[in-house]
Amino acid sequence: MKISKKVTIPWHIIFIFIIFLLIFPIIFAIGTSFKTLQDAYNNPLSIFPTSPTLENYKVFFESLPAFKVTLNTFIIASVVTIFKVITSFLAAYAFVYFIFKGKNVLYFILISTIFLPFTVTMIPNYLVISKMGLGNSIWGVILPQLADAMGIFLLTQALRSISISLIEVARLDNMSHWHIMKDIVLPLVKPAVTSTGIWFFITSWNEYVWPVLILKSTENFTLPLALQMYISSEGGTNFTVAMAVSVITMILPLALYLIFQKYIIGTFISSGIK
Repeated sequence: MKISKKVTIPWHIIFIFIIFLLIFPIIFAIGTSFKTLQDAYNNPLSIFPTSPTLENYKVFFESLPAFKVTLNTFIIASVVTIFKVITSFLAAYAFVYFIFKGKNVLYFILISTIFLPFTVTMIPNYLVISKMGLGNSIWGVILPQLADAMGIFLLTQALRSISISLIEVARLDNMSHWHIMKDIVLPLVKPAVTSTGIWFFITSWNEYVWPVLILKSTENFTLPLALQMYISSEGGTNFTVAMAVSVITMILPLALYLIFQKYIIGTFISSGIK
């Protein structure tokens, strides 16, 4: 059945407008990062700099240990992602293919923690990290984030698409659970594991609240904390430099999302229809 152009054109206009609203902040940040501060104040909504300059990037690299800050962000995001993927996959495998007393209750309690506000666990985590002497350390940022209930939920939904009879046949052939996970299950859910890992990396890379509680010295800062240094609630905001830091911060997560977007979208869709 053909759909009339009179029906589709208004929807296309709406979608294009929504896309513009979503993309404009990115384009604005990139354009402003090449402006002088005076140019940015004189033409705040213009995305094209009058006199393009790299001075904002130069200020960032000279005022902070930019390479160390970027490396800190990458280490935290990478370690957190690796551990979250491993723990989520192992927990999902156990919930789907193991039979033990109280499994459904335990799974319900675990998934319920997704709805707990961060403020509920923030203070207990901070006290534990302080007692362990990991304040002002990237490992203090990493340690409370080694497992994730949302990751367990997403991978559990993915593993449920694999027939249990396939696992039972493998067990009859005396295959260990390690070999079943590595040789059978993991290849079948690789897109879901990949997309979940990318999602973990992006959220950890952009995290601000927990690192700002733990990290005090600039040499241990992450990129979101470095960005905050150029934004002052009391005035004096150098937002052209802040936009330059924003551009540097968004490059890697944006590239990863563009490369793996079909896996990310597919994982959330499949988790919703199973």
